[in-house]
Order: sequence, then C-alpha cells, then structure tokens
Amino acid sequence: MNNIKGFKDTFFWGGAVAANQCEGAWNEGGKGWCVADINRFKDDIPLNKRYNEEVSTEDILEALKDDKGVYPKRWGIDFYHTYKDDLKLLSGLGINMFRTSINWSRIFPNGDDKVPNEEGLKFYDDLIDEIINNGMEPLITISHYEMPVNLTLKYKGWYSREVVDFFVNYCKVLFDRYNGKVKYWIIVNQINLIVHESFNHLGIAEDKVENLLQAKYQGVHNEMVACAKATEYAKKINKDFKIGMMFADDITYPATCKPEDVFANYRRNQMEFFYGDVLLRGKYPGYSYRFFDDNNINIKFEDGDKEVLKNTADFMAISYYYTRVSDFESNKKNKNSYDNPYIKNSDWGWGIDPVGLRTKLNMYWDRFQVPIIIAENGLGAFDKLEEDNRVHDDYRIDYLNSHIRQMKEAVVDGVNVIGYCPWGPIDIVSCSSSEMSKRYGFIYVDLDNYGNGTGNRILKDSYFWYKNIVMNNGDNI
Repeated sequence: MNNIKGFKDTFFWGGAVAANQCEGAWNEGGKGWCVADINRFKDDIPLNKRYNEEVSTEDILEALKDDKGVYPKRWGIDFYHTYKDDLKLLSGLGINMFRTSINWSRIFPNGDDKVPNEEGLKFYDDLIDEIINNGMEPLITISHYEMPVNLTLKYKGWYSREVVDFFVNYCKVLFDRYNGKVKYWIIVNQINLIVHESFNHLGIAEDKVENLLQAKYQGVHNEMVACAKATEYAKKINKDFKIGMMFADDITYPATCKPEDVFANYRRNQMEFFYGDVLLRGKYPGYSYRFFDDNNINIKFEDGDKEVLKNTADFMAISYYYTRVSDFESNKKNKNSYDNPYIKNSDWGWGIDPVGLRTKLNMYWDRFQVPIIIAENGLGAFDKLEEDNRVHDDYRIDYLNSHIRQMKEAVVDGVNVIGYCPWGPIDIVSCSSSEMSKRYGFIYVDLDNYGNGTGNRILKDSYFWYKNIVMNNGDNI
C-alpha cells in the first residue's frame, strides 16, 4: 500500500543558475571566450522570437571584435565578485541545494589547452566552499552553454571527435579537484535541446558543415559518448558520486485524437526520450535508427562507442517551463509544435501548465525508474520595483505554488522526485533572449538589459513565500 503523503525529510529544496548568465567577469581570471559571450541582446525582436540563432564563423568573428553591441552575459549580475553576499541571501531561504555550472572556458580557456587554468579552478574552490558553508549541497553542471569558442573556430564544436577527449579531460580535472566536496553532478545541461540552443549547446557553426541536422545528431552522439566516458571515470574514483543526465522537457500533447495526430506526436516524443534511452538505458533504441534512416542521417560510431555507452547515469534532471501540442501536419512540415489553445501563455509565449508537470514526471518515472531532480522551473516576467522598494510578484507565487502542488501530487503518485530547484532564485540574464528584463528570481537585481543600475539586491514577496514553503517541507502547499 502506498502511504506517501508528501516530500521526504531528505528532499532537496534549492535554486539553480548558470555561470554564463550570472558570473560576468568574462575576461578576468584567465578565462577564455565561451559561446555565451557572443550572445547579443536584440531589443528590436518580439518577446516570443528572442531565441539564440544559428551562427556562422563570420558571426563569431564579428562578435569577438564588437565593442558596441550589447552582450549582457559578459557582465551578468557580477556574481563572480558578489557570490559571497548573494549566497548568504539565498541561504536565508533555508534551501539545502544550489545548482550552478562551472564555466568550461575558465578551466580550459581554449578547450584544447594542455593544462587547466589554476586561477579558474581556485575560483570554483572558493565558490563551492561557500555553497557548502551556507548549508547547501552543490549540484554542479559541467557543460551549460560555456564551450570555449576556440573549439568552434579551430574544430567544429561537438561535431569534431577530438572534442570528446578534450571534454573528458575537463571532466576528469573537475572530478579529481572537487572529489569530497561535490556529490551531485549534471554532465550536460538540457542535452536534448538542439533546436533553440543548438549553437550554444553544440558549438557547431552552420557554415562549417554540409548538413547541419546530421552534424547536430553526430555532435550529440559524440557528446553522449563523452558523458559515458566521464561517468565511467567518476565511478572509478568515487562510487558515491551521483551522475545525472538532463532533459529540457519538450514532450508535446497530440493536438487531436485523430490517429494520425496521436502517432505523429508519439514519434516526435520518442526523439525527445532518445537521449535518456541512451544515457539511462545504455544503448540506442530501435526507433532512433528508423528516424535516422527516414531523415538520411548517418551516425558514425567509433570502435568501443557501444560498449562505453553502457556507463549510464544515476539520476535524471529536467527543466520544466511550458507545454505545447503537435499533430501530423506540423510534424510533416518540421514545425514540430505550437501553442496549446487550452492554456495561457507567459509574456514570452511559454504555455503555463502546472498539471503538465505531474503528467511529465509520471511519464519519465514510468520509462526510466531513476530518481528525478527538477533542476529548473520558473516564470520569466517583467518585475516592477514599487515605491516601497519592493517587488510584489504574486504572479510568480501563483505559478510556483501551482507547480509545486502538482509535483507533490506526482510524489504521492509514487514518482521518486528527490529535489526541486527553481530557476534563477536571484535575477540573472536570460538564456534564450540574453536580456535582464525577463526575471525569474526571488531576489531582484537592479540592473537593466544594458548593464545600467545600482546592482542592489532586493527581496521580492516571493522570497518570503518560498522561504515558508522550504521551512514547512512543502506541507503547507
């Protein structure tokens, strides 16, 4: 009999950021250029169209010498210098987990360097120590859109097999250095996200390959092999390491119950599950071979790849923000998905669907049967600093409250959810649109899209709400 009524006492209540969106200090401490440093903010594009695009070698070279464009990720919220004070504010929430990434280009500025940058390693020594000292378990992402630009220019990003060894070496350095401090690792952020963030994710310049779609899937194959090799090494040096793989949830609903729509949607979703089938089950599933054949994609396996992929992850992490629908026609036209007419959208066009979180958690649990951490969830919104020097963000409280309620229902359903890390517990630069005005945090940061402002940190109403949730272990939802 299932007598689960709520969250276990060991549940992780946390928050999540990424180095490239908060640290700033893009040219300090021996850091090299990373792909996020060339994400320019474009204020002349509609909110729901502000996604990072495919880029060419020419685009990259222009960005590297551009001193007039607006590149908010280069300055972030200056977390590189303010992390001690920021972590102290975050610890006031009572959270016991903090997710951040290590910027690859701080450790290996060019990606193919022979030795790591000690100044970069020392920064993360201090940051991780501070996380722990504030009572939080570090959840460290190794690759979160921070590939050194040199690996795009000199090679072809993840499409080049050489990058596998560069990345595995980078992982080994981190596992060795932070062994005993970090237990939970996500090797690659949102590994399935190769549409909206494909350059940021894979570092493949579109002019360097003949078939970009094939190059993306070959790049992901190389990346998954690297993940498996890194996992194998991690387990050799510390069997207590917990290694995670991460989805950006993009499972869609069928638009109708028309059989063709249902099956087309199912086939589409299979290629979202694909990454978990490889990294959690240890091999390519049959449907993926059919997909590659139908799309004239030829994935090159090197000797030993099939065997090394058997080194599977221990848990899965997901980011969950919205849901969409798809049908036979949209899949045939490669439109893939579109808005669900039964739910409301955020200002950035993301469909708000709390029940969808419960649905997805059950689907992932049924398929993979491994512990799940919600590594990102949140509402990007325009926050206004009122005359009383407060941000009254009831809309964010409503969003998060409804999602946590459905997460709790999934736990009662029997899903082994072990942690919840809302995205951007302190305001940071948006990943998809490179703007500051798309805010997620419980803590307001007084900076605008152009880096103007005092930088002051101000607690929002949601800060005190989330603190109460954490203090009561979600029992008051």
